[in-house]
Amino acid sequence: MKDEQMNEEIKNKKNKSKKNKKQKKHKVLRAILRFLLIILILLVLFVGGFVGYSTFKNGWGWKGLIKTAVGSSEVPVEELEEYRVLILGVSKDISVELTDTIMVASYNPKTQSAVLLSIPRDTFVGDSKLNASSYDKINAIYQNKGAEGTLKEVNELTGLNIDKYIVIDNNALVELVDEIGGVEFNVPINMNYDSKAQDLHIHLKAGLQKLNGDQAEQLVRFRKNNDYTGYSAEYGSDDYGRMRTQRDFIKALAEQTLQAKNITKIGNLVDIVKKNVKTNITDWDEVKKYISYVLDFNMDNLKTDVLPGESTRIPANTGLWFFLADEVKTKKVISQLFSTGENTTEGTDGQNKTNSTTNSTASSTTNSKIKIELLNGSGNSGLLDDAKSLLEAEGYTVTNKGKASTQIALTRIINRSNLSDNVISSIKTLLGTGTITPSSITSKYDMTIILGKDYVGKN
Repeated sequence: MKDEQMNEEIKNKKNKSKKNKKQKKHKVLRAILRFLLIILILLVLFVGGFVGYSTFKNGWGWKGLIKTAVGSSEVPVEELEEYRVLILGVSKDISVELTDTIMVASYNPKTQSAVLLSIPRDTFVGDSKLNASSYDKINAIYQNKGAEGTLKEVNELTGLNIDKYIVIDNNALVELVDEIGGVEFNVPINMNYDSKAQDLHIHLKAGLQKLNGDQAEQLVRFRKNNDYTGYSAEYGSDDYGRMRTQRDFIKALAEQTLQAKNITKIGNLVDIVKKNVKTNITDWDEVKKYISYVLDFNMDNLKTDVLPGESTRIPANTGLWFFLADEVKTKKVISQLFSTGENTTEGTDGQNKTNSTTNSTASSTTNSKIKIELLNGSGNSGLLDDAKSLLEAEGYTVTNKGKASTQIALTRIINRSNLSDNVISSIKTLLGTGTITPSSITSKYDMTIILGKDYVGKN
């Protein structure tokens, strides 16, 4: 009898031990899941918003999954500040780690707006232009000083007090794309580039297609073809084109990852994140305060731009190519995009002036003085003259019109000369559509409008 009781006790202890181990395992899995979801939220948040599916079987989708697994702290929006982070995409060239992608990202729950500001990887951050070397490019900082060193340089360039970073190995991009079965993306141009030194081979055809992981890496690393041709000026040449493609692809990846069909792949996504993502974000309770607001974010409120400046040789005509940031223009762009508490314009004396209310160099510009470049990316040749007539009827000046280098789905309105929000909104209302994008690239036009397939015309 005693033996039976003893055996029963041993059995109970074993079962209890197994149960405890199982509970611990589930607890760890929930913690990992929570970490993954927050990382995904951050990535999506900083590339244009969370695409939540409100229904999955009985109405439980990604929104429900996140609120259940991650939780969300109900904090009044007035108590939340703009959340900023530096995103670094790291690749290895000849066994050296370089940051191919450098982006400042932010989310403001009070205004429900998000920002992506690209930093050209060739940006000069050295002390002496006379002795400049490739190590004075911002993409080389990571290999010696890590993410903290890159963060310091970005803060000096932008004047933003960013203290958080997310480092993503390029392998994460490849593995994530393959895990979800590929990403549909409209490749803007034919891409053909080969580098034996980098063991990099890029061969993609232009057009809408499903890219696998290897092709996705080719896409985001492309800058120029073997024959030195590349992105068009209207799209954004060289690094500008690459940075724009990177932003567009990350947005598409985020949207297509957070779909109901991928809920069953959470475990594999967890492994990908664990292997390839590094971050100094540790206060997840702080992040959770933003989740309820992020879930309702509208992608139309995403603003994207590039650090303003120009590419030049240092020393002139003999040295390496660098990107030199323009301090005055950078201050303007930062003021326009981020919640800095002020807005900067340039006065007639060439000095910077600070205003507490929103202002613009074009706020009083009449329609006739606004020079518009009108390009047709809709695939319907008749819509170009339709839009031109529509704009001119309102007094705008269309100084150039033509065919875009590729067809696009959504009409783009590119603000090239700091036109006021009222002017841009009037154009969007007139056309009946349009995604508004600021630009720091110098142009003889005040605005470029690229008609997409969503433009149906008025005549």
